[in-house]
Amino acid sequence: MMQNSRIDTALLMRESAVVPLYYNADVEVCKNVIRACYQGGISIFEFTNRGDFAHEVFGELIKWADKELPGLVLGVGSVVDAGTCSQYIQMGASFIVSPLLNEEMARVCNRRKVLWMPGCATASEISRADELGAEVVKIYPAPMLGGPAFIKSVKGPCPWMQLMPSGGVAPTEENLESWFDAGAFCVGMGSKLITKEIIRDKDWSGLESKVSEVVTIVQKIRKISK
Repeated sequence: MMQNSRIDTALLMRESAVVPLYYNADVEVCKNVIRACYQGGISIFEFTNRGDFAHEVFGELIKWADKELPGLVLGVGSVVDAGTCSQYIQMGASFIVSPLLNEEMARVCNRRKVLWMPGCATASEISRADELGAEVVKIYPAPMLGGPAFIKSVKGPCPWMQLMPSGGVAPTEENLESWFDAGAFCVGMGSKLITKEIIRDKDWSGLESKVSEVVTIVQKIRKISK
């Protein structure tokens, strides 16, 4: 699988508006989740780096996706150090997401022209991430920082900042509208989209329908805002 350039990945994030994120130690469960999101209309996905041997799961997924899901862009989240960052880039990750701001990770990603999305919680952190070359900055944990109001406050004096709230974003029209009206570039969505019930019941068709519904909602919101 060819890695996307960081600009191409950022543009795809803007187009998709939603970046699903998920981790499971079972490769087959991950495949079903990723396929459902892809068939639901989202061609970008964040594999979350949690659990033992997560990199081995990712290695299998990226080879599988290259053959089965043309055009899918896979990245990795919950990366907190430069060594792990390098490992996933070497394995083919097209973007790296972190819950924190680590300048060594910025240098690793910039050297390879891979999109780096650090997690930031203050205006100063966001500004520093921008200086370090972050095309998109993750706002995390978004609800605890003030929700959409925080994004609106940051973009007031800094309208050029491209911000992705993550953590607590819900797949409802009301919630999504509040984030995009505040100026979110895109949103990260995990357990509220890919629920425990869906995984327990292996309801992959239900997940596909849910993702398709979210895509429709976002398209409606953006059409109205234009």
